[in-house]
Amino acid sequence: MKVGDLMTPDVEVVDPDDTLKAAALIMADLGLEALPVGQDNRLVGTISGHDIALHVAAGGGSVEEMNVREAMSADVLYCFAGESARAVSVKMREWWVRRLPVVGPDKRLVGTVSLGDLTPLGVAQARAQRIRRRQRVKSRAAMEKAA
Repeated sequence: MKVGDLMTPDVEVVDPDDTLKAAALIMADLGLEALPVGQDNRLVGTISGHDIALHVAAGGGSVEEMNVREAMSADVLYCFAGESARAVSVKMREWWVRRLPVVGPDKRLVGTVSLGDLTPLGVAQARAQRIRRRQRVKSRAAMEKAA
């Protein structure tokens, strides 16, 4: 199974020029430890709560004054939507990460994948969702045909 089939396509992204406060609020609202940083639909980095805390404490600035670009990591780890779930789970284990941005062949951000998405239970849930979607589409088509 490909990662593109298992990923979460709706990704919250922050801009490098957003304030650290804006990034922190999004992370808090969504319960995330990190966010992808994107510019012009391209992945340019990641920002974590740890990054924010360190840069504010070390830099002496405030979250309202400092922007994401000042604290983000530009050395971003990612995977491609076309990679196998098995290959990505190996990468995540080797890199000690629980979540990765997913990019298309042109390196445009298309989603995120987590360890939970790659577990047998996560795969089974994704498969069940696809089956339910197909069944709904078939039901609608049958109802439209009957009408």
